Amino acid sequence: MALFVQKFGGTSVGDLERIQRVAERIEETIRAGHQVVVVLSAMSGETDRLMRLAHEVTSHPDDRELDVLLSSGERVTIALLAMALRGRGINARSFTGRQVGIVTNSSHTRARIAKVMASPVRQALAEGVVPVVAGFQGVNERSEVTTLGRGGSDLTAVALAASLKADRCMIFTDVAGVYTADPKVVPSARKIHKLSYEEMLELASLGANVLQSRSVEFAAKYGVPVEVKSSFQEGDGTLVTHEDADMERAVVSGVAGDRNQAKITIVGVPDRPGIAADLFSAVAGASISVDMIIQNVSQGSLADISFTVPRTDLPRALPMMEKAKTELGAQTIEVKDEIAKVSIVGVGMRSHSGVASRMFQALSREGINILMISTSEIKISCVLDERDLDSAINALHQEFALNEPVQD
Repeated sequence: MALFVQKFGGTSVGDLERIQRVAERIEETIRAGHQVVVVLSAMSGETDRLMRLAHEVTSHPDDRELDVLLSSGERVTIALLAMALRGRGINARSFTGRQVGIVTNSSHTRARIAKVMASPVRQALAEGVVPVVAGFQGVNERSEVTTLGRGGSDLTAVALAASLKADRCMIFTDVAGVYTADPKVVPSARKIHKLSYEEMLELASLGANVLQSRSVEFAAKYGVPVEVKSSFQEGDGTLVTHEDADMERAVVSGVAGDRNQAKITIVGVPDRPGIAADLFSAVAGASISVDMIIQNVSQGSLADISFTVPRTDLPRALPMMEKAKTELGAQTIEVKDEIAKVSIVGVGMRSHSGVASRMFQALSREGINILMISTSEIKISCVLDERDLDSAINALHQEFALNEPVQD
């Protein structure tokens, strides 16, 4: 008998018919002799609806109250699914994040998990009860409700699987697994059967919106095998696990694109020690993630510093940069928000040479200009004009023959 944590996303519980289908799938797992802990998201679109309500009440809703509001969506689905399971003769019980004992820090709307008690879940399993847990939420040390950020139900599921030492964490979603590229952009994209934690973390952080990146970090830290699979069709999905020799046969495992990019350039910054530290300390203090950074020294001992941030963070970043411009004695600030990032990822890059050259040549053949470049052991990313993103993804998918199965 195995213990599985099964997480179902918003599209999987989008209406009562789909909730009944989830109940049927859980029943099948139990009949096969396994134990199941279920983690649910809110119904598809519900979190966005609640967020709109908050902004209709006030233009600047308080983060603490937002967490109280947004966490209500999952309460609906866990209660409905518990009812559906009980209607099938399966003893089930719903649990909120507080009841499970998911303790977080106090960063409202983007909290990080500090510990997972999970004793009520263990007790329920010992009694033959199926625990149905609200994803995306927890409580801080003051017992205030917190939420884990977009995609936080993935993190809830992985954290529970780690605490319970589950045999596998299954993430059920509206796609059959992780693909070599977005199938909406590349129709020939192929489902990947196995990925390393490192590859999945890179893909998740680079725009492959299948798993929340923090959930992958958690899975890697605690060695939780995670399978991404479809709620709507049978068959195996993509297994995310420890790296093995088979994974190195593919030079590149996948291509990811991210349109949520903007470039900020501080022009004419005095070129002296400590300038970059002062500039990026201010950005870090506002919890804005900086990706690529380029510094060019121009004439007269002045430097231009360019960096990319999520486009959604621009409204917060720009006032800070205006202040920094004055304090640092810079000349101007330039913003380019019609940009995107294309990336290739694969652990095989460690043992194959010439990957960067092939990437740049493929983009060149399509007449695509590269604005910025960033590399790591298993990733190469290029910033380019947003209008070129789909062409870039298709060109790289073809260059590295990702539509073809890896040969033994």
